[in-house]
Amino acid sequence: MPRLAPHTDSVPPSGIRRIFELAHALDDVILLVIGEPDVPVAPAILAEGAQAWADDDTAYTPNGGITPLREAIVREVARRNGIHTDVERVWVTNGATQALFLAMSLVLDPGDEVLVPDPGYTTFTMNAHLLNAVPVPYPLRPENDFAPDLAELARLVTDRTRLLVVNSPSNPLGAVFDESTLQALLDFAHEHDLWIISDEVYERFSYEHPHVSIASLEPTGAPERSVKRTDARGDDDRVLTVFSASKTYALTGARVGWLLTPSGFAPLMRSAQEAMISCVNTPAQRAVVAALEGPQHPVDEAAAHYRDNLAAATALLRERGIRYLEPTGAFYLWVDVSHATGGDVAGWAERFLLEQRVAVAPGSAFGRMGEGWIRLCVAASRDDLLEGIRRLPAPAAVSDEATP
Repeated sequence: MPRLAPHTDSVPPSGIRRIFELAHALDDVILLVIGEPDVPVAPAILAEGAQAWADDDTAYTPNGGITPLREAIVREVARRNGIHTDVERVWVTNGATQALFLAMSLVLDPGDEVLVPDPGYTTFTMNAHLLNAVPVPYPLRPENDFAPDLAELARLVTDRTRLLVVNSPSNPLGAVFDESTLQALLDFAHEHDLWIISDEVYERFSYEHPHVSIASLEPTGAPERSVKRTDARGDDDRVLTVFSASKTYALTGARVGWLLTPSGFAPLMRSAQEAMISCVNTPAQRAVVAALEGPQHPVDEAAAHYRDNLAAATALLRERGIRYLEPTGAFYLWVDVSHATGGDVAGWAERFLLEQRVAVAPGSAFGRMGEGWIRLCVAASRDDLLEGIRRLPAPAAVSDEATP
């Protein structure tokens, strides 16, 4: 049997999926491990997808997606994100996962280095390895409220560094970078001549301050864009932005995301999409047109549900004396259980699942800086969420105080 490419051995398995698959072999498990929205899909979205199947609208579409969807995305990112673009820069993908892989494949050669957040979404690192590139984690430290340290980032840059990955709102942290932080990261990328991939999948779930798209900003010192321009940025554009319908509209299985590229990418993108997926299925694309152009109150209601769950969960964590990162976006809680894990949170998460029947994502699945932490998904019933937290071990000092 011929051998596989040697670099494929470096692709790490998903520590999240490990827990998820173990959980499905057990009974009566409280699932707080994966980012699956627990709200229903709006009926109008389902109806449009069903109508597409009934109409036998199942033929190939253009590589970039159906025109009504691309036009809807152009309007959406202008209205909500301050990004003024056109359909030739909008590419509909098989979820944000494919958009991330596609974006990386466009800018990375074998051996190139990519700066990825640590803790950060597992796919960032997995994609880099699969492309025979080198992921270089940039630490997001608890003592810095998990915000990037530009001086530390600068020390990681070498002559092989090509790309900086930014994720806000963050999976797994539930943190949102403010505009000044994003501006600093954009300026950093210009200073070191780096591409940026901005993962904004959780853009509609930002609670403390408005979500900011890094592609809506100009590097410090650059001339302001004319308001008459219809494209988002100038020829020096270096930002590729990833969005998705999965979390916003509870359409995780529909697999519809989109990648916004700089100007001039269209010929390359047609070839890349044709080679990779040809196109996304038509009924799902039609459903997302209905999602973007229909009433948005289901999204607002979902955001309120997640925020209320976060408030209830953090209140209980405080009561139990368990440290956590104050969440400002997404639907995750980043919780410190280092007092119980003995330096191996992955092993502890498996034991916790088997003994307490609660599935949580071990922080080490998101990078070395996640050791001792876990990620809880709060897109769950309030009762399940709070019961799962009640089963977490409290720090010894708190437990001792509670002992009669």
